[in-house]
This record gives sequence, structure tokens and C-alpha cells, in this order.
Amino acid sequence: MEHIYRNYYNKSMTYAAYRKLIDDLFEKGETTGTVQSPELTDYARLNIVRMNRLDKTAVLNEATVDALKIVTQPQVWFVLTEGWCGDAAQIVPVLNLIANSNANIELRLLLRDENLDLMDHYLVSGRSRSIPRLIVVDVETDLELFNWGPRPKELQDIYSKLVEDKASFDVVKEKLHSWYAKDKTLSTQREIMALVQAGVKQA
Repeated sequence: MEHIYRNYYNKSMTYAAYRKLIDDLFEKGETTGTVQSPELTDYARLNIVRMNRLDKTAVLNEATVDALKIVTQPQVWFVLTEGWCGDAAQIVPVLNLIANSNANIELRLLLRDENLDLMDHYLVSGRSRSIPRLIVVDVETDLELFNWGPRPKELQDIYSKLVEDKASFDVVKEKLHSWYAKDKTLSTQREIMALVQAGVKQA
């Protein structure tokens, strides 16, 4: 994708604005996205709790802090997300923590359902609009450095096997969020830092 910075920056929002939007919609019994239902609103409620917890407890490990030093030129980290998405609730706060740790990184959030033209360039297996999707852009050149998502590889493999085995949605949710709790954001940090280093070297 070219010209993501030029075409999508003004459509995007800060993490603080994203969190406020989700909270404000929840107060009205709604969530982000084009589809509304009591189930999605309940997911948003759980995700608010998850994000609040991660905002307070998530920490960057030493390897992540060291890897971030390589970013010396401005980057924008766009994330396609929605308030009802459980994976986004587990990952977006970590991305915010990373961005806040380097002045050259700016995190900007885009709602998936309002930006399907962008989302459709990053389909999983060519068909699934899975989120969150991180797209890192060099500000000076407006070229993509790398993209990542919707979840760490180990968990993606677990998810794919659950889908293959036709596990119920409740079982899938339980397995995924249990994995996140045990992993403590380490896989997310490790995978993204590897891409950060590779992206800077090729820029």
C-alpha cells in the first residue's frame, strides 16, 4: 500500500480518543462498528476492563526497550481496530505503551468498518477482515515498513486449529484470552520488535 499516511492520517485518532469513543458509546449501550447488538456491547464492556487492566499493568521488557532505540526517524503506527474486538483489547494497549516509549513513534487508530478500503489490503488468508492490524509507515517517504496482526503467531496457530476443529465461539474466546493472560504481552512485544528492526534496516 502507498500513501497510507497521506490518505488516512486525518481519518485516524489518538489512543485517548479511541478509548473515550468506546467508553462514550458503551454508556449509550453501543459499540463501534456498523453492526450493533447486545452481544457486541457486552464484548465492549469486557474489553474496557481488559484495556484498563493492561493500561495499568503492562510493561515493556528489556529487549523491547533496547530494540526501540533503533527507531530514530518518525513513524506512524496505524492500527485497524474496533471496540468489540477481544484481540484488539489485548494488543492495542501494548502498542500504545510501545509508542509512548519512543518519541519517533506515533500511534493512530482507525476503525475497521469505516476504512474497509484499507482493511481489504490486509486480509488474512485473502478473505478475513481480522483485527487488529498494525501498519507501520515511514512519515518521510509515506511507505509501509511492515504490518502485523491480528495476533501473535503461536496464538494464531491455536486459533486456526480451533476453527478447523469447529470449536464453539465460547471455547475459542476462553482459549484465546487464557493464552493472552499467560503470555503477559511478551509474544506481541517480541514479534513486533523483530519487525521494527527489520523495517528500519530496509528503509
